Amino acid sequence: MTSRGVRVKPPQKPPRTRSARTTFVAEPARVYVVELTMPDKSPAIVRSVTRILETIAPLAAAAAERRQEMAWDKLVELLTPVEPLEPHLVIEAQMRAAAQTSVLESGDWLTSAQIAKLAGFSDSNPSAQPSKWKRDGLIFSIAHKGTDYFPGYGLDADDGYRPRAALAKVLDVFKGRMSAWAIAIWFAALNSGLGGERPQDVLESDPERVIAAARDLFTEIDHA
Repeated sequence: MTSRGVRVKPPQKPPRTRSARTTFVAEPARVYVVELTMPDKSPAIVRSVTRILETIAPLAAAAAERRQEMAWDKLVELLTPVEPLEPHLVIEAQMRAAAQTSVLESGDWLTSAQIAKLAGFSDSNPSAQPSKWKRDGLIFSIAHKGTDYFPGYGLDADDGYRPRAALAKVLDVFKGRMSAWAIAIWFAALNSGLGGERPQDVLESDPERVIAAARDLFTEIDHA
């Protein structure tokens, strides 16, 4: 049949196909079905391919099972300490975690973005000014879950949320001798030199007493 000089071929029937299929149980909870479709072949060829599948498929499944077991073993290895922790190290870690939790719950801790908003800094780079204060020793921060937090008690709301001058003097006493978390714990702990009050609660009202308490801490340590 032609149309405008073009010969139109009648549609061809799709080639006949046969399937080679096998079912096997890799373990009681898993049943695998493997099926291979191929152009029409003789039943003998299909039977041969089926036998090949019956041989190969369980081997492939077993290899997959081994890879999964190896992955689990690797995960367990990563999550298991190289050596068992000594009891005192476990107790120390628990005490440190409790102290850090207490610190986080003891007062206002602000991110760089929150400080920038309170102080009216640019939103384009909110961490710039707090980071500079930290480098200059005017304030400190603690790291928690990948974020730096600055102590709200170290900022003076009456001075545009800039660091309190007394804080820099306390940090100068602690410089090189205490970590940021240790400093935060000291500020949050009851202090006998402050009449049982916390340094962070006295920093605004009586900063000189807090500075003196920080100096007394190392005087006691040096004479111990």
